[in-house]
Amino acid sequence: MSDLVTRLRRHNWRITPQRRVIAETLEGSHVHFTAEEILERACERMPELSRATVYNTLNEMVALGEILELTLEGRSKRYDPNADHEHHHLICEGCGLMKDVHTVADPADWLPGDERHGFTVTRSSVTYRGLCPDCQGA
Repeated sequence: MSDLVTRLRRHNWRITPQRRVIAETLEGSHVHFTAEEILERACERMPELSRATVYNTLNEMVALGEILELTLEGRSKRYDPNADHEHHHLICEGCGLMKDVHTVADPADWLPGDERHGFTVTRSSVTYRGLCPDCQGA
């Protein structure tokens, strides 16, 4: 059973065959598919899967906090199944490739006290941008 399916079961979320295929499509490291990519990959295993089912299922998994919905300027939303692991992202400005980044320090520590404006920082998100090896060579 996949890690994501196991996490979803903890919410007593009914795992239908369609939901299972969608969740299993999201398995793996550095997975940041768009809804359309998820639909395409899931349909390879279950051709009768509908677009509406994929979008509804993704919305429900986001609402449960088990996947992250990532919005990049000018690009389709992407879905990250690693919601249970604190991490950041490295994004290629050429092709949109996205990789998870695990920093050794807490980025909240980088924020000087006078820049916190009285906030108690509970979490932070860092996005690194650049060009992947393929786009550097293009």
